[in-house]
Amino acid sequence: MAQGDSLELGFEDGVAGFHDELRGADGEPREHWQPLVRSLEALGRPELVRRWAVAQRLIHENGVTYNVYGDPRGMDRPWELDPIPFVLSADEWREIRDTLAQRARLLDAILADLYGPQRLLREDLYPAELVFAHPSYLRPMHGVRLPQGAWLQLYAADLARAPDGQWWALADRTQAPSGAGYALENRLVVSRAFPEAFRESRVERLAGFFAHLRDSLRALAPRHAENPRIALLTPGSYNETYFEHAYLARYLGITLVEGGDLTVRDRKLYLKTLGGLEPIDVLLRRVDDAFCDPLSLRSDSSLGVAGLAHAVRAGNVAVANALGSGLVETPALLAFLPSLCRALLDEELLLPSVATWWCGQEEALAYVEEHLDELVLKPAFPGPQMDPIFGARLAAAEREALIARIRARPWAFVAQEQVALSTAPVWDGERVTPRHLVLRAYATATSAGTFHVMPGGLTRVSVAPDSLVVSMQRGGGSKDTWVRCDEEPAPLSLLRPAGAPVELTRGGAELPSRVADNLFWLGRYMERLDGTARIAREALARIGDDRASAQAVLLPLLAALSRHTGLAEELQPEEAGLLAFLHEDGSPRSLRATLGAVHQLASSLRDRISLDTWRVLLELQQDFAVAYGPALSAAAARHVLNRMVVRLAAWSGLAMESMTRGLGWRFADLGRRIERATWTATLLGEFFVHAHDDEGPRLESLLEVADSAITYRRRYRGELQAVPVLDLLLTDETNPRALIFQLVALEGHVANLPERGGSAERSPEQRSALAALARVRLADIHELCRIEDGKRLRLEELLARTAEDLRGLSDALTRSYLSHAGEARRVERF
Repeated sequence: MAQGDSLELGFEDGVAGFHDELRGADGEPREHWQPLVRSLEALGRPELVRRWAVAQRLIHENGVTYNVYGDPRGMDRPWELDPIPFVLSADEWREIRDTLAQRARLLDAILADLYGPQRLLREDLYPAELVFAHPSYLRPMHGVRLPQGAWLQLYAADLARAPDGQWWALADRTQAPSGAGYALENRLVVSRAFPEAFRESRVERLAGFFAHLRDSLRALAPRHAENPRIALLTPGSYNETYFEHAYLARYLGITLVEGGDLTVRDRKLYLKTLGGLEPIDVLLRRVDDAFCDPLSLRSDSSLGVAGLAHAVRAGNVAVANALGSGLVETPALLAFLPSLCRALLDEELLLPSVATWWCGQEEALAYVEEHLDELVLKPAFPGPQMDPIFGARLAAAEREALIARIRARPWAFVAQEQVALSTAPVWDGERVTPRHLVLRAYATATSAGTFHVMPGGLTRVSVAPDSLVVSMQRGGGSKDTWVRCDEEPAPLSLLRPAGAPVELTRGGAELPSRVADNLFWLGRYMERLDGTARIAREALARIGDDRASAQAVLLPLLAALSRHTGLAEELQPEEAGLLAFLHEDGSPRSLRATLGAVHQLASSLRDRISLDTWRVLLELQQDFAVAYGPALSAAAARHVLNRMVVRLAAWSGLAMESMTRGLGWRFADLGRRIERATWTATLLGEFFVHAHDDEGPRLESLLEVADSAITYRRRYRGELQAVPVLDLLLTDETNPRALIFQLVALEGHVANLPERGGSAERSPEQRSALAALARVRLADIHELCRIEDGKRLRLEELLARTAEDLRGLSDALTRSYLSHAGEARRVERF
């Protein structure tokens, strides 16, 4: 192929003046790219489009997201992945691997010195201003003894290639490096979409890296060395990379926790579970340094654990990366790394950094002022206080103002050379165009004191060919990174080898209280959606009917819907008002609000629910988002409600057939049963308490809403009567929709919850469940149907007392199992 020619898929030439990763100087694909290019060309455009559409659907259905605050598509923006991987040769990768491992050792040694003897400060090898003014310099961690003396278990570096082919380090990530989980997800998606190209390219596997990471974490455990308990600390589901947190926790087989799940007692870290406090040996954190401990560090943090720093200093828990490791996350450090490498490792720095000038030095400041038009100015310390400033884009007045700011606080500013990022091919849906890239590469510590480097990484690309800004927050995308092997790579897996002995277990009591609470409310909200959809669907079928019988049915339906959804004012029998309620945001129990709560709870339970369950919940959200709006017709609304009922039935089936009968399932079903029992009591109250001369239409509608019409017709065949209908929906223990069916299930669940306190007396939740069940079981159905002064007073009293018992049961469960406000304890300060 002649230079500048396009391949069949439309591979465009690279951008002039930048290194082209795909093509060499002769215009042909480089040798290590050729198997991939041949394979994609053999597929052809239609097949490439088809396969990638399937892959994108998989990303969407699996809920692979990257949350961008303020994004118009919402917090759960689908992960942007390009189908064409970034390919590196085996020889080139070996060089990157060796330089990255050295850099990780160097940064670990710098942290050990700055939090220990501080030789670098005493010998003026590193400025004290960059230590003591850094927000991640944690004074409580000075002098701490860490397991194996290791500060970094997971390290990442952002790399870029210059026009001459040289790789440069742009930034170091030492605090809580993100992206490794996304790199793994990228690999799974792309390798499944293009298995032929993956096989022909002989790509290095990633599983070995994560096996090393898991072993590194286990080796840190101060106790329970054979089977330590490891947890991943996440800021929560609102964090931009929360999907990755849940994904990594599941893949590594560790527990995903938030700060509220943990507590420190006697300088030991514990997980709050339904069975009591369980010790945590190792904490892999994704929370920034200062937010990890509101007692010793940042007092306004709600993300960490009070007393965590004390537990670390006492040697009772290991945190990875160590608290305070963000100290070396400053671009100013890059200017000093060559001399620090010689001082600490007695080696020359192998991986050069982008040219950097710290303005706290007089010579560097003078250079920056003179060459500002050629440089990018950055804050010396991480934070939201300032975006990078490109000197070439400043007007004269802006330039002078910026120089004045630098002179006022020179130690707070860093200037760097603007790197000419290389380009790689990206599929834009129609053709292949070049985009600038940055490679984030990862390394994990080993027990031998070295670092194992991931054979690949997370490649990020710019949003447009003329943009040098590579940021997922600003619309950029990602690529899988393929490192070619000289020989066929050996298959690797984190699964146990065949035949290896395993310890049998029937675990469950270790379920974190927060997870149990979320499952409990997920069950309640899903059942609340079902009840709302069923009543609203029946009401919409009657609302256009002017017959007196239809209006007589519509009034109790709207009253039940108003009570069930907690409306301050009862819904009126008009179509516009009912449709407005269905799509409004105002009511906290509207369909929209309840769906939002379901989605938020499901997001926080990503490591606990199956992919099929997640897909059902996602489809619920999509159906509503696509269909509902101010212009929604009654017919269209009924169609969406029908689909919602079917989706909810699918979720119920998954819960019944797929969830292990542990405490997680039990609390999810407790929530479902309490909500359904409350909903059924509300329905019975609105349809039965006030007697009417012609109750046939009302009873028929009630049976339809309660999904019991077929059962009634099969049993009684004749006319509708109050006594058999009430028996079917109130006291028939074989009917899954009957009130008593829910009460029997609740009593069974409560009896099988973990004992609290060892008391011989029944707990408050047991008393509430037993009282409600006994009251309904002992009720005389004929007495309940007796009418006095136009009302069934005994039934009204029974339903009111049952509703009170259900509220008491919910409150008792919350107090006993779902909230763990520990007794305040005095902890001495450092």
